[in-house]
Amino acid sequence: MNILILGSGGREHALAWKLAQSPRLEKLYIAPGNAGTLRHGTNIPLSLSDFASIGRFAIENNISMVVVGPEDPLVGGIHDFFLSHSELSSIPVIGPARQGAMLEGSKEFAKGFMARHAIPTAAYRVFHNGNLQEGIGFINNSKPPYVLKADGLAAGKGVVICPTAREAVTELRQMIEDAKFGTASSHVVIEEFLQGIELSVFVLTDGISYRILPEAKDYKKIGEGDTGPNTGGMGSVSPVPFADSTFMKKVEERIIRPTMEGLKKEKIPYKGFVFFGLISVKGDPFVIEYNCRLGDPETESVIPRIKNDLVELLEAVAENRLDTIEIITDPDYAATVMLVSGGYPGDYKKGIAITGEEETHGSLIFHAGTKPEGGSGKYSSSGGRVIAVTSRGKTMREAVEKSLENADKIEFEGKYFRGDIGFDIEI
Repeated sequence: MNILILGSGGREHALAWKLAQSPRLEKLYIAPGNAGTLRHGTNIPLSLSDFASIGRFAIENNISMVVVGPEDPLVGGIHDFFLSHSELSSIPVIGPARQGAMLEGSKEFAKGFMARHAIPTAAYRVFHNGNLQEGIGFINNSKPPYVLKADGLAAGKGVVICPTAREAVTELRQMIEDAKFGTASSHVVIEEFLQGIELSVFVLTDGISYRILPEAKDYKKIGEGDTGPNTGGMGSVSPVPFADSTFMKKVEERIIRPTMEGLKKEKIPYKGFVFFGLISVKGDPFVIEYNCRLGDPETESVIPRIKNDLVELLEAVAENRLDTIEIITDPDYAATVMLVSGGYPGDYKKGIAITGEEETHGSLIFHAGTKPEGGSGKYSSSGGRVIAVTSRGKTMREAVEKSLENADKIEFEGKYFRGDIGFDIEI
């Protein structure tokens, strides 16, 4: 079968790497892809917002399945677009229709959904231009720290934690009055700060049944020791030692199952991945956020641990028979270290030559922000997060140290990576 992956990051390279291993695959296309995805298929220069062109490509190239990596096309309705066109409606899209994608597309919708289905999450209020003064009063009458979240998509940067009321009020005004995150922050969710340790749990669903995938923990802060501004993710580890069978039973009973049942009750169709951003508070799980797709860089740690043929798994989703398949997980640890451009997550240079990958050994190298330089086999940087180095080991320490060793061998001007991935959990 011919498969089209939409996206261009490390997540999409990991998916391409895994899908390419299946004997069921004939041709793999990645739109737009990066220098790394070229090793597994053909890159296609399509815009992820140009649904018409994506649809035409799918018809002309006999695409049997579309796998959507990032959230933007899902929230924008790529699945709905395919369903609404007779020539495209028979092509399965792995990723929810717009209504289901609103679990990520709107923090306000997600919090309301959790409230309706008694899913544990932080207490919250929603503010906008119409009740801004009420929001300021709410902050001044609440205890710090303050968690402010832009309602819509903000490229992973729409969450701000403020230590003082003054900073929180300034941030709220900037979000709403100054449109700090564009229309994404026209509504702002202010929620209770939960103290605990975070992790990511992933579910694959066909809308009827579901399967839980390996969990992971990612590291969002730019600086070691979780300091500095948020990024799209500086690394990840899987499995997560504290997510034992007792904890995961709570996650399934209190969060996953009510979420799946809630989607059915509200008649929200959902085929694809559900990302549960969780926090463990004294051993009890709470939902921080939903995503309507796999996380990045968690995918780079999770996908290598799944032993199943990914094409077969996704076919089962498309055909509503996921309940016939069990997930087979490699018990070894996987650790991902993300190499980023100097200055990221602020301003950074692009087009910087990258060398040294051929010197790495024993790790998986997933490209994120890279572009090929003609047909030379050379490549350069095209984004803030440039390359993910993933290694496996019998212990987390072994996996992390192998990734750090190979991260040192890849060279580009301004390269930076965190040397403490996994620091806050036993390694």
